[in-house]
Amino acid sequence: MQLMVKYAAWAAGIYLAYLGLLYILARPMIFPRSQIASPPVGITADSRITKEWIPTSSGRVETWYLPPAKARTDRPSPAVIFGHGNAELIDFSRDEFRPLTEAGLAVLLVEYPGYGRSEGSPSQASITETFCAAYDMLLKRHRVDPNRIILLGRSLGGGAVCALAAKRKSAAIILVSSFTSIRSFAVRFLVPGFLVRDPFDNLAVVSTYAGPILIIHGKHDEIIPYRHARSLHRASANSKLITYACSHNDCPPDWDQYWKDILSFLSDNRLQP
Repeated sequence: MQLMVKYAAWAAGIYLAYLGLLYILARPMIFPRSQIASPPVGITADSRITKEWIPTSSGRVETWYLPPAKARTDRPSPAVIFGHGNAELIDFSRDEFRPLTEAGLAVLLVEYPGYGRSEGSPSQASITETFCAAYDMLLKRHRVDPNRIILLGRSLGGGAVCALAAKRKSAAIILVSSFTSIRSFAVRFLVPGFLVRDPFDNLAVVSTYAGPILIIHGKHDEIIPYRHARSLHRASANSKLITYACSHNDCPPDWDQYWKDILSFLSDNRLQP
């Protein structure tokens, strides 16, 4: 009996040490910014891009504003606020949103604190603060329609825009290859969910969101399984689920179809110019 108690104490000690190590390593795993190649100090001259810095409590964070190619003169434009994946930078999306700007929408690319040229450190709190500040800046500086703000997030970016949706008014949410919550992955590592410091609870946000939601996900996603998309779809009172035959890093498999699906969703909900 005494030996069993000793073994149990050893096991408990090892498990607690394991939990402590994971607690320390969790943020570098969620935000692997050190693995991303350093971006250039400046950006190539491009009349389509307006680089704007927003102040936050942890320092300046970079945003890129992409105006609509042909803005209407009779009313302000709808705008998309974009949150990228955890191993990306806004630099990677430079030309990606041309179909939206050519359709008459403005796009705001928001960097994460501590990523690229931006100051600070990433966390749910700092990212939420940044996206709220970016949202407020967008409405103050640009001629956009406050009633037609669309939030688009890919992978981790889904957590960023859902956190923003809980703080600011928006007309629609688009989630691409995103998750129900970061806590849902804790079971993989035998970790209690309450130890996750950056939960990004998308499920809670979509379950109370009044506007339309578009969910796009790869059927064979090995990083964020397809069941996350189904759960988000079921939790929302007004959502559409589009499934592609792809995994995580090759989603979408057809960019032309992807933008057709998004523009169709916006049109159906009267969110296009």
